[in-house]
Amino acid sequence: MSPTRWLIGIVPLALVGALSLGQVVTTAEPTEAAPRVTDGQPSTLGRPLVGGADPSVIKVGDLYVSAKSVDGGIAVRTASTLEGVATAPTHQVWQDSGNLGEVWAPEIVHHDGQYRIYFAAGRGAAHRTYHISSPSPDSGYSPATKVALPDDKWAIDGVPFTFGGQRWFVWSGWAGDTNVEQNLYIARMSGPTTTTGGRYVISQPREPWERVVGNPYINEAPQPVVDPGGRLHVVYSANGSWSDNYCIADLRLRAGGDPTYVWDWYKSNGCLFGSHAATMMPGWDPTLNVDGPGHHTFVLPRGHAAAGPPSGNRFPTMFHAVAKGTPYSWANRYWYSGTAVWWGNTTYRRANVPGDTTNVGYSLKFFE
Repeated sequence: MSPTRWLIGIVPLALVGALSLGQVVTTAEPTEAAPRVTDGQPSTLGRPLVGGADPSVIKVGDLYVSAKSVDGGIAVRTASTLEGVATAPTHQVWQDSGNLGEVWAPEIVHHDGQYRIYFAAGRGAAHRTYHISSPSPDSGYSPATKVALPDDKWAIDGVPFTFGGQRWFVWSGWAGDTNVEQNLYIARMSGPTTTTGGRYVISQPREPWERVVGNPYINEAPQPVVDPGGRLHVVYSANGSWSDNYCIADLRLRAGGDPTYVWDWYKSNGCLFGSHAATMMPGWDPTLNVDGPGHHTFVLPRGHAAAGPPSGNRFPTMFHAVAKGTPYSWANRYWYSGTAVWWGNTTYRRANVPGDTTNVGYSLKFFE
């Protein structure tokens, strides 16, 4: 995330939603702390660490494919192992020849036989979401096409997915034309760059643990994934990425719920992956070796949300963070590999909103 996301003033908003209690106790696995690396350089550790932010990695057959914002454009790396992404050659697949502006957070998926990269570009309030595609992972991409999102407001971190036989798009955006807060929105897709119907807010940063850092308050980097029970989750980042309070939290759709209805979504009662005990969901432990983990990717086959792994088995993730003992700054962020596991029978609680006050289902445990 770039500084221009939060330099515009904020209007105070009242807190709404639930004050919560959680359950389940676990201990995060220790790992060695990582040294600082500069953008584009792999670390000397055995895990794939690359300087920079906002990882996006998918698996297509036996190939791991990543997308990254590099030098005012987008670069792709491919490797036969996840670890190999760190040292794979960089292929610049798109350059901002049209002077769109700052290029943020490309998300790569493989849909309909095409590699599709969605990214935000613009300056200040002009940031919108764009799409490029190619039949090959690291060459031959189309010119950038603007994604026609409802209301045409500031929109970043967008990613498509399929659920319930419908193609959807979820992103972080503003309600209006000023940077009051970043909400999560969803819309139905009718094509790779077109939507149908309206946009629907599914999350706002209104819980105390996601309002530790403001100007503005943040919900961003949504990652859709379907749990072993067939329920949809949108796992997102909260608090400002300029702070080590940046963390990962979860939205879980109730069984049979409508993805466009905000009160069919239940929010985790704190961060599921973060570096401050005070903001963690009860029973979830803070990180041992990194600060401010966030903007993660689930390394799923073709980037498909419905390809979520089964319960009980750890599956690979990547996220950006800053090593503990290193000053927290955007310049010190880099990609880490990690793992996650589905964690069953977890209760999310809320109050003073429509619908049931509790919901039980899968949550996630993240490990460094």
